[in-house]
Amino acid sequence: MADPSSYRPKPGQIPDSPGVYKFRDEHRRVIYVGKAKSLRQRLASYFQDLAGLHPRTRTMVTTAASVEWTVVSTEVEALQLEYSWIKEFDPRFNVKYRDDKSYPYLAVTMNEEFPRVQVMRGHKRKGVRYFGPYGHAWAIRDTVDLLLRVFPVRTCSAGVFKNAARTGRPCLLGYIGKCSAPCVGRVSAEEHRELAEEFCDFMAGRTGTYIRRLEQQMTDAAEEMEYERAARLRDDIEALKKAMEKNAVVLADATDADLMAVAEDELEAAVQIFHVRGGRVRGQRGWVTDKVEAVTTGDLVEHALQQLYGEETGDSVPKEVLVPALPDPVEPVQEWLTERRGSNVSLRIPQRGDKKALMETVQRNALQALGLHKTKRASDLTTRSRALEEIAGALDLDSAPLRIECYDISHLQGDDVVASMVVFEDGLQRKSEYRRFQIKGFEGQDDVRSMHEVITRRFRRYLAEKERTGEWTNGENASSDGTSRDGVSADGTSTDSAPLGNAALEGDTTGNAFAGNAFTEEDGRPKRFAYPPQLVVVDGGQPQVAAAKRALDELGIDDIAVCGLAKRLEEVWLPHEDDPVVLPRTSEGLYLLQRVRDEAHRFAITYQRTKRAKRFKASPLDEVPGLGETRKQALIKHFGSVKKLRSATIDQICEVPGIGRKTAEAVAVALAQAAPAAPAVNTATGEIMEDEEVGASGTTTGSPEEPVTAGASHERRGQET
Repeated sequence: MADPSSYRPKPGQIPDSPGVYKFRDEHRRVIYVGKAKSLRQRLASYFQDLAGLHPRTRTMVTTAASVEWTVVSTEVEALQLEYSWIKEFDPRFNVKYRDDKSYPYLAVTMNEEFPRVQVMRGHKRKGVRYFGPYGHAWAIRDTVDLLLRVFPVRTCSAGVFKNAARTGRPCLLGYIGKCSAPCVGRVSAEEHRELAEEFCDFMAGRTGTYIRRLEQQMTDAAEEMEYERAARLRDDIEALKKAMEKNAVVLADATDADLMAVAEDELEAAVQIFHVRGGRVRGQRGWVTDKVEAVTTGDLVEHALQQLYGEETGDSVPKEVLVPALPDPVEPVQEWLTERRGSNVSLRIPQRGDKKALMETVQRNALQALGLHKTKRASDLTTRSRALEEIAGALDLDSAPLRIECYDISHLQGDDVVASMVVFEDGLQRKSEYRRFQIKGFEGQDDVRSMHEVITRRFRRYLAEKERTGEWTNGENASSDGTSRDGVSADGTSTDSAPLGNAALEGDTTGNAFAGNAFTEEDGRPKRFAYPPQLVVVDGGQPQVAAAKRALDELGIDDIAVCGLAKRLEEVWLPHEDDPVVLPRTSEGLYLLQRVRDEAHRFAITYQRTKRAKRFKASPLDEVPGLGETRKQALIKHFGSVKKLRSATIDQICEVPGIGRKTAEAVAVALAQAAPAAPAVNTATGEIMEDEEVGASGTTTGSPEEPVTAGASHERRGQET
């Protein structure tokens, strides 16, 4: 715990002007970002008597080790820079709402020649009209199903559309009248775009004029005794009215507004937003956040507005935003919203009438969301805490292992040997910390030796970071057995610790308390392998555990616990123990260890299969420098097979479009040096196939490779592990 007076700026250093400031911890990790109208006054409030600070603020300033600031011209610029830095550094003490990228929208792709109506999630794209967000995708599909009767706009994918155009036959929706079938020319591109624009107008709230027009057309058809057409128009009107009933009128003056409500307690806050367009509720979304800093309701509203409109422009920002409390000061936020929209935006608290009544409805939704979240989280936290306590008790640890790393080895009969490292923090997956390794110190199948290499490489990186930052003294650079940590392992294999795969496949969406706990570079971004676990779990029994422990001992690391989980009887093995620890089958601790082990196994199997697939697809043409996938396919298409290409002359190869003489010579040399592939065999019939039936990859075009279950037991060591 740091003393704030140790890094307090000297009097007169802090400017009395608007700006944004960052608190960093001792590892240069950004832990808090804030803005201020006067940097001098705001920062001075952090360096008062600790007893007078809010408990969360006190925790932040005692965790920090330095503070820095950036001066800007206006408060609006400070607001924009604060939002950018929070997005970039993800500080642990800032309010962070759970991301809502998964909310579905009804989208119309007006940027295409034939616009398509579909459900979309994620970031908004240029040229696409969006309506929503909706709480559920099925709500969108129900609405679209009703409207397609009146606005038969295309809903099919690009592949289905092209296939229908090629065959001259529309899909089922085209036959039943719910698509105008532009794919087969029933309507022109201009007529179809006009339908899409009418669909968008209706969804945007301009419904009355269109329904009145249909009613007039129905009356005219009846007077002209075109009763079938009149009946069809009557059914269209009923379908539109039914779709409109799904979004009841809540504001009579056709208002466009967003209404935001906040429900909070001492620890958490829930935000609910209703999107009202044309006087109707067109969408709803909600967030929940931990109150990791001392914030008022106005502060929560400001953070929510940044989250809601930080990447929006134009009509996506409504003319009116109704909130339960105004940020202090409100002028910069209102000016920022006006800039995002391009015209004036009103930010205010509703005082009376329909808008206040609707705000009460939004508030009730926020209260219900907070109650539901607290019920779920209480259960989750209780279970995870009990699991970690049981593990600590069973393994005789000093404290609960808040960070657990698990390692697994995978191969196919000794080929493509790889390893995985998965990380659980506070009992939750932290996928951004996952890593994968190729075993390169030796050839063949040896799980014990592989485990030793992986553990050595991972923790050599950890020690290297400590040495670089000065946390590891020079006198400790040699391991306990006298070997250099920059040399080789005890068995003589290379221990180069460079990671062979980033493997950060997904962002950390768990929202757990450890977000941002990895050690960081100078700019505050996380570094690889720099944060040590309290517990290392290996997939295996005594031999694997002994190998992992030996690797740590050789590196001089004695403060990290090691255990192994054997799959056969789910026993927990400890170093230097002849008997395993047997946890009850109903133990939450055992269940957590199983989840960690199974996740490591899944991650290793996935990587191993990826490498194997690449090896099976290898071709002699891959060795030709500058020959891309397109020209490789052109060569195979021209000659029909690698065998015929190998027998072709350089002049014949030059006849392929895009292949010059220099490239043709390189292709001929590569094919001459590569040994002819063994005859391909159809695995279904046992028949030896000719080269004409084999593609450029050298694999048969017959039945696909038999899949191997991801949860395969490690007893199948001779097959896939």
